[in-house]
Amino acid sequence: MGNMIELTASDGHTLSAYQATPDAKPLGAVIILQEVFGVTAHIKRIAEGYASQGFLAIAPGLFDRSKPGVTVPYSDVERGRALMMSLNQDQVILDIAAALTAAKTAGKVGVVGYCWGGAIADLAACRLDIDAAVAYYGRMIIDWIDEQPRCPVLYHFGAQDPLIPPELVEQITAGRSEHTIYVYEDAGHGFNCEEREEFDPASAALALERSLEFFEKNLR
Repeated sequence: MGNMIELTASDGHTLSAYQATPDAKPLGAVIILQEVFGVTAHIKRIAEGYASQGFLAIAPGLFDRSKPGVTVPYSDVERGRALMMSLNQDQVILDIAAALTAAKTAGKVGVVGYCWGGAIADLAACRLDIDAAVAYYGRMIIDWIDEQPRCPVLYHFGAQDPLIPPELVEQITAGRSEHTIYVYEDAGHGFNCEEREEFDPASAALALERSLEFFEKNLR
């Protein structure tokens, strides 16, 4: 269902991306934004899952500017964070914009991201002309909370997340008062990833159900 493609950003940088294509005419497109572990097998499965629901899915390799094609083990989060910190945020947005250009062939475009990618999904909603965004446990949203999304955004947080305590969720909720925020009582950080200890199947299933409904409403 999926294959690697090449994208070109407006500054000339070329980056890889994993693309999954639905069997029938797409309902729209969804850009998948990675965690600090790269475009892993898990991220590719997410793309394939959205394709199976009728969306063209593209997961751009946002680490390619620092280390092309790299993936990081879940046990080595510090290396992933170092790669993330090595990136220029404005250039990351250029790379997402390149994916957006490719995705527009399928119609309206949404963005969904996880952890770092969840925060960047919110930033993309603030700075790019996308139609909808979904942000899973994006802590860094607080860094640009005064910017406002240009499109509807859906947020997922875990009540047991030590990286995003309740007071931080409250600040993000206050700063995104016109959008929808869900907090999952039994979920911690990374609850959507079946390869992590924090995986919570019930919360992940409910969050996906809500995300699909949200995209179907905003992208059809």
